[in-house]
Amino acid sequence: MIRTIIWFAYFWISLVGLMPALFKVNKMTANEKLEFADQKARQWSSKLLKLAGCKVEIVGLENIPKDSAVLYVCNHQSNFDIPLTILHLPKTKGFIAKVELLKMPFVRDWMKHMKCIFMDRSDIRQQVKGISQGVQSLKEGQSMVIFPEGTRSPDGKVKAFKPGGLKLATKSGVPIVPVTIKGSKDIMKKGSLLIKPANVEIIISEPIWINKEMNKETVALTETVKAIIESHV
Repeated sequence: MIRTIIWFAYFWISLVGLMPALFKVNKMTANEKLEFADQKARQWSSKLLKLAGCKVEIVGLENIPKDSAVLYVCNHQSNFDIPLTILHLPKTKGFIAKVELLKMPFVRDWMKHMKCIFMDRSDIRQQVKGISQGVQSLKEGQSMVIFPEGTRSPDGKVKAFKPGGLKLATKSGVPIVPVTIKGSKDIMKKGSLLIKPANVEIIISEPIWINKEMNKETVALTETVKAIIESHV
């Protein structure tokens, strides 16, 4: 319980402490904002994971293409998947995030500077607009992270993938990098706020390069990516 109290206290106090940096980033150019926001997000994520007692092993970094933006496709076990991917996946990157996060002060501001896209699952028109924004970011060289299950898995088993998110890759042409996260569910169980130490493994699989046929077979592509991730869980 003490660990949990300390973690949440740091979560909010540190965000307030970052306010001067938030004012600073507002005066930067677009590229400077991305780099600066990424740097601050990594520092913040590192501290959050350390306070949680999280030990991470990462496998397959060599599989990430170096000269291209990528679409990281990850399974979703915990709220800690966000800081885990911020800290341990290379490249500046934005996230496809639920629109409810816009209600979180300070967090939403940093996410906007990272070019995160907020999606309303109940609004199809807004989802289409969000995908279009994400495609543009990818074409401009900003990598993106998606969790196509749409919600956290309470038992760690991979849930069904929603195919719409992979259109970010098929429409932009960037490679898909499947990422398997194992063990993050043990840090904070779904439905609980209690934080416990845990060992996490992040497995980065070989990239999937996009071709024209994939643009027509998004469902099949989604199942292929799901199978790759599921094979490591």
